[in-house]
Order: sequence, then structure tokens, then C-alpha cells
Amino acid sequence: MDFTNACELIELCEKSGKSVADIMREREIVQGETDAVTVEEKMKKALEIMRDSAHTPIKSALRSTGGLIGGEAAKLNAHRMAGKSICSGVLSKALIYSQAVPEMNASMGVIVAAPTAGSAGVLPAVLFALEEEFELSDETVIDGLFTAGAVGYLLMRNASVAGAQAGCQAEVGSASAMAAAAAVAMMGGGVKECLDAASVSLSNLLGLVCDPIAGLVEAPCQSRNAIGAANALTSAEMALSGIKAVIPFDEMAQSMYTVGCKLPNELRETALGGCAATPTGCALKCKIFCEG
Repeated sequence: MDFTNACELIELCEKSGKSVADIMREREIVQGETDAVTVEEKMKKALEIMRDSAHTPIKSALRSTGGLIGGEAAKLNAHRMAGKSICSGVLSKALIYSQAVPEMNASMGVIVAAPTAGSAGVLPAVLFALEEEFELSDETVIDGLFTAGAVGYLLMRNASVAGAQAGCQAEVGSASAMAAAAAVAMMGGGVKECLDAASVSLSNLLGLVCDPIAGLVEAPCQSRNAIGAANALTSAEMALSGIKAVIPFDEMAQSMYTVGCKLPNELRETALGGCAATPTGCALKCKIFCEG
């Protein structure tokens, strides 16, 4: 049940009549030389950690070590609860959760790096927003997580999920692709729709640079998690409506990697370009490290 690219994954799903989630489960069992119960328990544990990291900062604002972020999730939640949100339903909740997880990470809390710490808020945001709005079962959310895992596996194998290698498009972009596929699966879409959504997500964020202020995984990382979640939901909605990706997933993954490798060193997590190199970005770096 192993697969090395999206074409093989589609073929496996169509021949077996199984979902992406089930194919991924079987791959983990075989490749990990373990059993179904162990694989399921590990995924449930990951989901439990995700849930805690997405909800804790809403109840109690967490201050980051660098002081650049902290309290954003609680502010968004209060804004929503006051009836002032211009984003309703799923998107409103996704934005809140997407801000919460980076706060947990930057305050040295426990998160699930899916696929990285800097992009860890995207997938939980989409999972829990859909779960709550559509009253989905735990089993459906777990299926979404396995589906996201399949896309993440393909990106790690054939492209990159590292900002230092291919920019933020490889971190938030990959997370967004994973979340888009998960959303499609959770809402009843098939393998082709999942991969269409993932491909569109990657194309929407193609070229996104990695430029953390002061070299910290705080800003603009946190706000980009919100963009990743919104992008995932948009891409999933398009795929579920029958809109197909113009570029197949395998080709888009390769394109993302190629573009990432062409980014200058200053725009690949070195904090030497982009937001980090602005006068304000440099001043914040000095304040954090020179005055500390």
C-alpha cells in the first residue's frame, strides 16, 4: 500500500475502493512494522495535543519568548463573541485557532509540527473549525488527519516542507495543502478532489518567502498561519464544488520545490530579508537581543 506520488495514491484508492485516510493507515502499518491499534492511538495522541494547543491560548493569553506575539487568539475570539466578526462560521473559528497554536509554540508549549512548528496552526485550525461547525465525529476528524498526513508525506518525499530550504511556501504552503485535502475528505470528497484542493493551495502561496523577524518563529509566521487556513478552506470549497486544479498535484509540488530552491538566501529563514530586514524588523531584533 505504499505510494511515492499522487498518481500512485489515486490509483491505489481507485483500485481498492479505499479512502486516502485508509491507504495512509495501511502504509503506516506496513512501513512502521506495527499494528492498526498502535497507528490509531498515535494519531489520536497527536490530535489531543493539537486540540490543547488550539484551545488553551484562547482561555489564557500566552506571551511569546521574543515578545512579538501573544494574546491574538483571545482578541479574535472576543471580537467574534461580541458579534463584530466580518468572517462568520468556519472561517471565523479557523482564524482564531490558527493564531492560538503559534502562541503555544512561541511560549515553549507543546504543539504538533504538522508539517513544521512555524506552520503548526494551519491544520488544527481547519480541523477544529469544521468539526464544530458541522458537528463532525472524532472518527471523521481522524480521517482528515490521516489524509493530511498522506499529502505531507508526498511533499516531504518529493519537494520540501522546510523554510530554510524552500521558503515559507514550503511551510505554510505545505500545511495549507495538507489542511485543504483534510477538509475535502472530512466533507465527503474523494481522492482526486483532495489532491486538487492541495494543488490549488500550493499554487496560491507559490513563492512565499520565509523572513522571520529576529529569526524567531513569531512574526510574520503567526499571521501567515491564518492565511494558510483561509487558503485551505477556499481551495477545499472549490474542489468540492467540482472545480479541478489546472496543474496536477505532483507537478505543483515539484514547481514549489524548484521555486523555493531559486529563492535567495536572504529569503529562506535567515532573517536577512523581507519583513526581518525592514527598519522596524531590525529595530525589534535589536530590542530583543541587544537590550535583553
